[in-house]
Amino acid sequence: MSEQPAGGLPGDGAVQTGGSIVEVLVHGADVPPALETPSGGQSMGRRRLAMLLENKLTVVGLLVIIGLILFSFIGPFIYHTNQTGSFLLRENLPPSSRFPLGTDPEGRDELGRLMLGGQSSLEVGFGVAVVATLFGMMWGAIAGFAGGILDTLLMRIVDALLAIPLLFFIVLLASIIRPDLVLIFLVIAAGSWMEMARLVRGEVLALRERDYVAASRVFGARSHRIIIRHLIPNVLGVVVVAGTFVVADAILAFAALAFLGLGVPPPATSWGDMLTIGVNNVFNGFWWQLWPAAVALVLVEIAVNVVGDGVRDVVEQRLVRR
Repeated sequence: MSEQPAGGLPGDGAVQTGGSIVEVLVHGADVPPALETPSGGQSMGRRRLAMLLENKLTVVGLLVIIGLILFSFIGPFIYHTNQTGSFLLRENLPPSSRFPLGTDPEGRDELGRLMLGGQSSLEVGFGVAVVATLFGMMWGAIAGFAGGILDTLLMRIVDALLAIPLLFFIVLLASIIRPDLVLIFLVIAAGSWMEMARLVRGEVLALRERDYVAASRVFGARSHRIIIRHLIPNVLGVVVVAGTFVVADAILAFAALAFLGLGVPPPATSWGDMLTIGVNNVFNGFWWQLWPAAVALVLVEIAVNVVGDGVRDVVEQRLVRR
């Protein structure tokens, strides 16, 4: 017969590291903190970052996103252009040493226009992802944790909103109110949080049956504390993955609206507005008005999706290990 460790209880030899089992349950970890830290003192956050950076495609995607952000927001401070006036004497000029990407029908520099359009497109894409992710995460967490009538009511609202096509809703609203960047941002965000809510609700339905949630209830933790302290941190990995794809969807929705004539009012612009002008003029031989915005949209979509796939791989490995 093997000896029982000093101070141990029969049958609990699994997790006697760091703190008591009660502490582990109350703090919401499936395994003790000592087991969450690899050898050598490396934190789990650094380990996951290292796993993410091992994927070369993910690294390339991150570099492309960072490059586009720097190009759009830092570029105008280096490459100065006038994007508010019209210069009819230099309209539709092909690429040259003076205008590397040519000019548009108003005579404005296409390279400077591409930077300006990138600002609004990236702002909408990442801003919508943050707002829709936070709101959908809270909505789904409350529905999944509460259950019963409240869960049914909240999710029927989500189902009803998902039945409305996003573009139809935006076109209807834009026909009533003159669209601007803030309105377009809010409308796209309002149509992008429902899938996140359903995803988080499904995760929370499984997590709320865990032992550490039951222990928190026994120790008198309030519902909002359980949601914020225990449930939301445990769904963050899945939420981050889904949030990366919301960025791509929001940028595409913004470009589609511009293509329908519901983009930001001039002199502001977006990659979708530039794409629309390019499509209208491509048969006139002004190819340089189409390709820069098209390439920028393709690059950001591919980069965001590649990064999302890389994050998903890291999250799935973590879940399998646990």
